[in-house]
Amino acid sequence: MSRILVLGTSSGAGKTTFCAMLCRYLARRGLDPVPFKGLNLSLNSYATRDGGEIGIGQAFQAWSAGLEPETDMNPVLLKPCGGGVTQLVLNGRPSQDVSESRPMDRADALEQAARAFSRLSEKHGFVVCEGSGSPVELNIMDGDVANVGLMRRLGIPAILVGDIERGGVFAAIYGTWRLIPDDVRPLLKGFVINRFRGDASILSDGIERIEELTGMKCLGVLPYMDLRFPEEDSLSDSSGRLEGGDVRSAFMANVDELTDTAERCGLDFESIVGFAEERSSA
Repeated sequence: MSRILVLGTSSGAGKTTFCAMLCRYLARRGLDPVPFKGLNLSLNSYATRDGGEIGIGQAFQAWSAGLEPETDMNPVLLKPCGGGVTQLVLNGRPSQDVSESRPMDRADALEQAARAFSRLSEKHGFVVCEGSGSPVELNIMDGDVANVGLMRRLGIPAILVGDIERGGVFAAIYGTWRLIPDDVRPLLKGFVINRFRGDASILSDGIERIEELTGMKCLGVLPYMDLRFPEEDSLSDSSGRLEGGDVRSAFMANVDELTDTAERCGLDFESIVGFAEERSSA
């Protein structure tokens, strides 16, 4: 079983769309991918066939992989309700309302995530894991579930997606690598620069410097594309929303375009597949 964790330098860096694109590529290759996000914070959710609830991003990723969405793809979902209260959905079912006075049991959440990952890995050949927000939020890292927690628990190799559209992408990539705990840093294998406008060759000096500083490999530079995907890891409930009668068809047209573009731009899929096959020594 192969597995890869896609981390982002921030929320909105492009993890969700990258994972959907990677699922699509792997499905085309016949590698039997399945999406997974251990913990999701999102107002956008999707009802599975058995009446469970997961983040909408994992539903889109499932379609990209040629699968029907299921609750194991997003075992822990947090849905902000306002007033400092958040609904905790475990394995597709409402569990409790959490707040500052009644916090989520993060150890149990990590356990639920690990069990769901195990179930998916037994049924599929390649698990495409999406991280949540940034992996180096220092104030909550000790209780992390979807990023460092998952890396420590399961030894999953990871790649990092940085959004150059926001500016400061080299600082964000290096800062993430530098701040991630020493024990899991060897699991960071490569990075992708996302949403670039222009001639990617002008980034070569910066890319080489980051590779020298971190030992990570640049896997490619993806261009800016005006795609309509949902926002996750945030309180947004409108930006990127696909509208219209057949959301699935509209989404698949977008993800096919993105996958074709990534292949034309020379995204190093082969290295990603190779990283996913590595056994952990961290």
